[in-house]
Amino acid sequence: MSFIKTNYSKNQEKKYTPLPTGDYEMIIESAQERATKNGAESLQLKLVVRNDLDGASELQKKHHNRSVFMDNWKRKATNQYDMQGFQYILDACKIPEGTDIPDVQSFMDIISRKPVLVHVEKTTDTYNGKEREINQIAPWGISQTKFPDVQHKFKDPNPVNEKAPEVSDSDLPF
Repeated sequence: MSFIKTNYSKNQEKKYTPLPTGDYEMIIESAQERATKNGAESLQLKLVVRNDLDGASELQKKHHNRSVFMDNWKRKATNQYDMQGFQYILDACKIPEGTDIPDVQSFMDIISRKPVLVHVEKTTDTYNGKEREINQIAPWGISQTKFPDVQHKFKDPNPVNEKAPEVSDSDLPF
């Protein structure tokens, strides 16, 4: 019995180019605070194209499991986030009106793993004197999903709710 038999029929060319402009059903996979080398701070959302909706559109089918990042930068003048931008995200995640969210960590926790409909723009940006194509998402471009029954399968090899197996020294061959 062999380890593997070659079969290249399902191989596809994959490029790491920005997603085409369009509307995508996505999951907010995670949210985290980060800072640049220069100290600029943002709250970054990692959005993943859902893989349970291939029939929703050709864009959805062609690009499922692709990730897009959205940065919400703190304003230099106030060193605060744009709270109105966060309101669009909370509304899209169906967080009830009047919900008190005490801190940034609670905000990140309440929106993580929520399904949303995202309008992604493919634009050209100049960075360090070079033009490049990027994806941009505005907070008002995030709205409620049309498909609230989520069957998306994450590609995470070790989901948070699973523990790694315990291994003792006697289990090791060396």
